[in-house]
Amino acid sequence: MTRAPRLLTVSALLLAGSGVLAGCSAVGDDTAAEHAGHGSAQHADASGGTADDPSGEGVTVLQPGAPGEPAEVGGDVPPPEPTPWNHSDIAFVQMMVPHHAQALEMARLADTRARDPRVRSLAERIAAAQGPEILLMAAWLEEQGVDVPSASDDPLDYDHGAHGHDGMEGMLTPEQMAQLRASRGTAFDRLFLRGMVGHHRGALTMAETVATSGTALQVSELAADVAVGQSAEIARMQELLADL
Repeated sequence: MTRAPRLLTVSALLLAGSGVLAGCSAVGDDTAAEHAGHGSAQHADASGGTADDPSGEGVTVLQPGAPGEPAEVGGDVPPPEPTPWNHSDIAFVQMMVPHHAQALEMARLADTRARDPRVRSLAERIAAAQGPEILLMAAWLEEQGVDVPSASDDPLDYDHGAHGHDGMEGMLTPEQMAQLRASRGTAFDRLFLRGMVGHHRGALTMAETVATSGTALQVSELAADVAVGQSAEIARMQELLADL
């Protein structure tokens, strides 16, 4: 399957909240090019192009001449190397896809089960933030040639804690999700807020881990966005819980 159809399929399944995601592709050390389990390989950008030099052949430098003399053409400046990634980056993104997917499912339940309009509004905000982040993470994994979790996979298959690394944090158990689905009104509001606070705290732990051990700039920026946005949402949810 080509990248575009696959991403559209994954995105549609995720954003519809139709089940939880997963499947695990464990990568090796920081320089590994071969991933255990799925045999995925890291793919670098062959062109090496930049915004200033799309061809990737380097940037020509003009050296000013002495007064009254023409400028001289200097040697080419090589294009910057792509930011490398390591296992921590892959683990964070692969685990965060099903992590976000569960948050979307919880948010979808709030639309018909929550009593407090503030809870429904918060759920809509969470869905609006995490839905696009799923698409971003799926695209990044595709670009690296690494498996993207899908709706038909088991989330635990992508929990890198099963391979001796930091694992997925904050996920609700199947029993907790069943209890959430069965609740209505104020009881749902409380369960939703408590569950989502724990869910967000797990995401913060994962973001803190990759912030110190990851190497990919794009992943670092994503982790920072997750930390800022979900920290603010935790504070808001604690306020709502105290007011219910």
